[in-house]
Amino acid sequence: MARRNILQEMGYHFTVMAADIDEMAIRREKPEDLVLALAEAKADAIVSRLGIGGHKEQKAHPTLLITADTVCLITILFRVVVYEGMIREKPSSKEEARHFVKGYSGGCAAVVGSVVVTNLTTGIRKRGWDRSEVYFHDIPDEVIDKLIDDGVTLNVAGGLMLEHPLTAPFVDTVIGTADGVMGLSKSLMQKLLEESLQS
Repeated sequence: MARRNILQEMGYHFTVMAADIDEMAIRREKPEDLVLALAEAKADAIVSRLGIGGHKEQKAHPTLLITADTVCLITILFRVVVYEGMIREKPSSKEEARHFVKGYSGGCAAVVGSVVVTNLTTGIRKRGWDRSEVYFHDIPDEVIDKLIDDGVTLNVAGGLMLEHPLTAPFVDTVIGTADGVMGLSKSLMQKLLEESLQS
């Protein structure tokens, strides 16, 4: 939903297609490699479903496919010591979502997102990733309970939804961009769109 809103806000007209891939079957050690591999797999699945073959027309009107993925990394701050956590994707249960969100209270979450733009007319593909950090004030348990009961935390990487009205008051600082945290960096996407049309 956040990516759709970002694209609409930017004035793009688009069609949404689900890639229907098994994201858990794709594993990488580094978050940057993981989000790129997932976005590439989504692009490959959609290109395959559309039946786009090897014939490319250089002067045809371009059709662009944008795929993206996001993961969240938890960083717990304690005085001057920083402990890096594990890669967090969508929570698998309300209990896991509660554990995730509770971990952000008074701490920091790093969000790594990817964008892959495939020019379906020429076959050219451009890709990139970005990273943002979100620092949080302490989040009261009753707010965490409301977030979990809302259910939206189960559908986003790390259970983190920056723009949610219950989350927003507890965001202290965003280093990077809010749109990057929300799943689609506008500046990265714009750069890749332009590159895919120039090649």
